Amino acid sequence: MNNTFGGTIKIFACNASKELAGSIANILGLPMGKSEVSRFSDGEISVRIDEPVRGSDVFLIQSTCAPVNENIMELLVMVDAMRRASAGRITAVIPYYGYARQDRKAKARDPISAKLVANIITTAGVDRILTMDLHCDQLQGFFNIPLDHLRGMNIYTDYFKEKLPDRSDVIIVSPDLGSVGRARAMAEKLSVPLAIVDKRRQKANESEVMNIIGDINGKIAILIDDMIDTAGSITNAAKAMKEHGAKEVYACCSHGVFSGPAISRLKDSVIEEVVILDTIYLPEEKSTPKIKVLSVADLFAKSIMSIHEGTSISVLFD
Repeated sequence: MNNTFGGTIKIFACNASKELAGSIANILGLPMGKSEVSRFSDGEISVRIDEPVRGSDVFLIQSTCAPVNENIMELLVMVDAMRRASAGRITAVIPYYGYARQDRKAKARDPISAKLVANIITTAGVDRILTMDLHCDQLQGFFNIPLDHLRGMNIYTDYFKEKLPDRSDVIIVSPDLGSVGRARAMAEKLSVPLAIVDKRRQKANESEVMNIIGDINGKIAILIDDMIDTAGSITNAAKAMKEHGAKEVYACCSHGVFSGPAISRLKDSVIEEVVILDTIYLPEEKSTPKIKVLSVADLFAKSIMSIHEGTSISVLFD
């Protein structure tokens, strides 16, 4: 497949996103690029590219999820291998971008890890970034190379349109002030009202629900966030929904990080169903009937082809 870029499109994957990469390649009708990411005996990462990439339009697919440092290094070493093999253009496809939560100095002597990792990825030789639902929109400006920022909201909005055809008693709920923007956007897409959970965070991964802004009594509440990590915030918010009269509570997010006690908390929670996207691979041991996984493969496949052909990606946001 050739285009005005002048190179053949090739899809490669590191270890964190092999399943998603395979789905994307199948949609595009392309074979997966031949490569291997392994370890030396001391744990150092070893990469081998088993086909020519000279002049090719290369897309490396790798979410920087747990183990975060390992997956970032896999991506960096793979990028270096592609650069030294004279790839024509290297696009890092990062469905989930880790190290995104420290995006500013919240207090004295804090690092800005999100910017540091952006600098490292750029310095390694990436020409372009394709990612989805960054923790905050300003992270787009941390990269000095082109970045395409996809939104996963349409995927789970369409799911809830089918699941809840009568939405007269549905309300979208933001679990904190930081998620109000995405909650409002989803509420507008579904033509339903919005509520906000006002919480105070005592320390990282711990929060306390303080107040609920909006009437949720007798409503079907849908909590929306960009990610669920330890699930403390989302399950506490769901409990508060029930205590304030919600008859059912659902939750949705783009990134199911699910670290620590997340799965047990979700299983024990009042949440009916948690809808996530497959930006992060969900292993069998974390699978539970409460979790519904929707695929982002089609959206990423269309975006990759748009980048390759030099056409606009913005139409995919509608």
